[in-house]
Amino acid sequence: MLNDVTFGQYYPAQSFVHRLDPRLKLLVLIAYIVALFVSKTFYGLALCALFAAVAVVAAKVPLGSVLRSVKGIIFLLAFTSVLNLFFHGGERLLVQWGIIHIYLEGVLFAVFLMVRLVFLVLGSALLTLTTTPVSLTDGLESLLSPLKAIKFPVHALALIMSIALRFIPTLMDETNRIIAAQKARGADFETGNPVKRVKAVIPILIPLLISAFRRAEELGDAMDARCYTNSPNRTKYKKLSFTLRDLVAAFAAAALIAGVVLLNVYAFDIWPAAYGYVVML
Repeated sequence: MLNDVTFGQYYPAQSFVHRLDPRLKLLVLIAYIVALFVSKTFYGLALCALFAAVAVVAAKVPLGSVLRSVKGIIFLLAFTSVLNLFFHGGERLLVQWGIIHIYLEGVLFAVFLMVRLVFLVLGSALLTLTTTPVSLTDGLESLLSPLKAIKFPVHALALIMSIALRFIPTLMDETNRIIAAQKARGADFETGNPVKRVKAVIPILIPLLISAFRRAEELGDAMDARCYTNSPNRTKYKKLSFTLRDLVAAFAAAALIAGVVLLNVYAFDIWPAAYGYVVML
């Protein structure tokens, strides 16, 4: 049931994206997200889609593994699309039924927002699929290292995120096992009204919480047994360093933002013409 959750899962491969410095991958993801939200037209989203497609090909990750991440936000996509479809005003009325008014601008805006959310999730999923939790933690800790000057617990924050990412697949597997065990005992999670389905989840949540606390306690005991301390003088097994491929990726991210900004400036006058083109169709 929860096999489609890809966040926190790592896909091992020898690719250009896998060998990038984790610090740069985090910065590229931030630049990609900024480009998505800065985009005001479908031209900008198309450029972001091209960037994501090139990244997926360069990462050598199966397309199905990346697309499965979208299944987790289908409800959010449908909810936001319906809201914008019925409550976004405009000038070109398409459907009028009582108090319901659907405008062409609302349809286009709903599609625009849905595409933006999809590519946002795809970019985040690609980061976790191509970066191990340990590397991601090291990269985040390195990027936040300037905050150590104000006594911010950077290492503790990075450790918490690493453990959270590491336990996501584990908890998903544990949830699947609990569901299978409850079904073997006659539990039904697929029929009945919404209230009945919510009540059916309770036999899953209680064992899952108990298992999560037990695993957390075991992890704490294991860290204590290995004399783990949050010392500021801890050394790293792998030293992070930038290479030529990181420079290429940084240039691509900068070109993406520059391209989106230019499209916002020069393609914005073409954007209203799309309304008339859709009306003619």
